[in-house]
Amino acid sequence: MSTHDMDELVRGALHEIAPEADLRGLAPADDLRETLGLDSLDFLQLVEVLSERTGVRIDEDDYPRLDTLAGTVEFLTSAPQRS
Repeated sequence: MSTHDMDELVRGALHEIAPEADLRGLAPADDLRETLGLDSLDFLQLVEVLSERTGVRIDEDDYPRLDTLAGTVEFLTSAPQRS
């Protein structure tokens, strides 16, 4: 999956988790939790949705890599998919 496609996938997941959030102004380096007001349950739901849609296993140790949109896209495009 291309970086652009992954960016769109992540933004789509974020829209589902936080439909009231304005994603148009979300910069790649913005902290997702802080900028979008995600609580811990929202974040865990985001992890679950992203894992299901990409086939990438996301362990708790990986969570710091999902702090920003750019980090999330980079992690998901470089991580091996489950078989």
